[in-house]
Amino acid sequence: MRRTPLRRLAAIALTAVTAIGGLVAVQSPAAAVSPGFDHTIYWNDVLLKTYRAVGGPPTVLARAGAMMHLAMWDATASLSGTQSAYLGKVSRLPNWSYDLDMNVDAAAVKVLRAVFPTRDFTADYQGARVFPPIGEPGPEGWSTSVGDGTAQNMINARANDGSGNNTAYTPTIAAGQWRPTEAGTVAASPNWGRVTPFALTSSSQFRPSLPGGFTTITSMLTSSTYATQVNEVRNYGGSTSTLRTADQTQAAFFWANDLNGTYKPPGQLFEHTQIIAKAKGTAATSRLFALVAMAMADASIAAWDAKYETTIDLWRPDTAIEEPQSDGNAATTPNKAWEPLSTAADGTHFSPNFPAYISGHATFAGAWAGVMKRFYGTDAVTFTATTEDPKASGVQRTFTSFSAAANENALSRLWLGVHYRWDADAGLATGDAVANRVFSNYLR
Repeated sequence: MRRTPLRRLAAIALTAVTAIGGLVAVQSPAAAVSPGFDHTIYWNDVLLKTYRAVGGPPTVLARAGAMMHLAMWDATASLSGTQSAYLGKVSRLPNWSYDLDMNVDAAAVKVLRAVFPTRDFTADYQGARVFPPIGEPGPEGWSTSVGDGTAQNMINARANDGSGNNTAYTPTIAAGQWRPTEAGTVAASPNWGRVTPFALTSSSQFRPSLPGGFTTITSMLTSSTYATQVNEVRNYGGSTSTLRTADQTQAAFFWANDLNGTYKPPGQLFEHTQIIAKAKGTAATSRLFALVAMAMADASIAAWDAKYETTIDLWRPDTAIEEPQSDGNAATTPNKAWEPLSTAADGTHFSPNFPAYISGHATFAGAWAGVMKRFYGTDAVTFTATTEDPKASGVQRTFTSFSAAANENALSRLWLGVHYRWDADAGLATGDAVANRVFSNYLR
């Protein structure tokens, strides 16, 4: 049966809508959002709010961000430009009119509902509405079928990507190999290195060499290089360190955001993307956030491949420092009282529950900086960044380049006492390689 045509919307009626199968049903009047409202940034804020509410490892959160922003990008590419889509463009239905913002909103909310099924995004969806749309509707009215289509394409594409693999990880007590450092914890995302990447040809495409370039764990543990790595974090990352400066301590907590209730490491970098996009008046926010999101999602896959899918699942510094008598290296002295600076909400000191090498923070940071400097055509952009870590509440830090921020992010993990320097260095390099792959091959 043919639907009743919506040939005109009264100029004085600002209406809210509910998408029904990609079509639009008119509901009661609602206020329009302000002029210049950026739908990409709005939904990124919704995403960060969701991160805070659901918590969990950064791997899962980064995947969700990529799915949402890439579906939004495909809706944009389908309706308003000649740029290539990520999965493909969705065609319009005949006799219906299409408003770009309505379809971007539909793409975002449909993905979020699929990825976070226990969350209610109704108020968020209504909060993004702008009515009446510009222009005259077609004979049938306004449709969101394109946004719904790009979202469904993304949901289908990621349905069997391996992210639901819950096979348990069995740690060992062998010297050098990771084991949980906190009672009652288990390995987080142990199979994430097997998740299908968004842009990489494989999760191991940019896999770094084993720590220090060593080929066996014994040769690594007994080397002077390993002793240098351990003793540096012992000296600068301990809870009572006298060598770490006040600025390094501030930076350590500024970049942490490990605790549930914060927007986690991917969320912090999304927030910094917002700060820069707003300051520079960036128009192409849909493409920028899609590139950043895709790079961070693949950074998590590449980092977790290095953490779990190689012969060395490197133990955290607190294990190495408390139990170095088992490493066969005379240059590492045991200190059972040593604790990392990293602090949980209850004041106890802890290390994240996955292997050290490579650093996830550093890989995220390298991927983020790599996209940002390529997108803006320069690394030399000054910006002031923010944090949500409870130990750095209200702190802001200013950087003169994307790389400077990424480098500090990476080294902050050493000062926090949860990573070695080679974790940071390899993470940055891997992240930048991921960014180059993403930027050079997608959303052109």
